[in-house]
Order: sequence, then C-alpha cells, then structure tokens
Amino acid sequence: MQIESYEDLIMAAMEQPEPQRLLFVFAKSEMPEGYSSEQQERFDRGEGGVLTPVLCVDKLPGEAMHFHELVQESENTGIHWDVAFVGAMAGRAGFPPSSDEAGQPLQLMMSNINSGMVAHLLTFNRKGEMIALF
Repeated sequence: MQIESYEDLIMAAMEQPEPQRLLFVFAKSEMPEGYSSEQQERFDRGEGGVLTPVLCVDKLPGEAMHFHELVQESENTGIHWDVAFVGAMAGRAGFPPSSDEAGQPLQLMMSNINSGMVAHLLTFNRKGEMIALF
C-alpha cells in the first residue's frame, strides 16, 4: 500500500500482520547557529533552517486515528512544533510493543533527525499534510 495521507498511514498500520506502535517526533524549524543573511531570507520565506526535535510520543494506531487530535494533544504541552516525523514498530506474537519498548527507538529517531537522516520517516506538517524534505 502506498501511503499518501495520514489516514493511509493509520490504515496500513492496522492492516499489518503484527500489531504496530506508532512513533511520533515533533520538531521545530529554527535557524542554525552562525546563519548567514541569505539563510535568514530563505527561512523567512518558509525555506531552509534546521529541524530540532522538541516533543515525542508513542501511540497505538487506534489511539491516533486523526491527526488533528495529535495536534490538539500537543498544544496542551505548550511546546510549538512545525513538522511531525512518524515511524512504526512491529509487535510480536500478536502483541504490540509497549511504551517502554518505544523509548529507545524514539531516542534513535531524534538522533537521526538531528543528523538529517529522515528519508525513512513519514513527515507531516501541522495540517496533517504529508510533506517532502529536501
């Protein structure tokens, strides 16, 4: 199944042979240290900058059916974010991974995002639209 929307992601996760746990890392777009005026101009146009993880959470697909619910939940933290990265973990023997098991993969996701290694993750803007990062 090709995933073209958040709803596709949830459907794909629910159709997997083993139960899934979704991993969400929310990142804020910022200017890098020592930025140039050209970088500032691009950033002001909504281009460039760096994405810094600011919040993460794991959920079962049934707990994250609608993207707007994730946005509302994140707003309760008071932490602003611009981009949501999503990965998944498969369970075993018919049981989904626990939240405790999600801790290390979430840390790895944050590290990968900080290093710019995001090609393997799905990426959504605050409206729940899939976006491509270049």
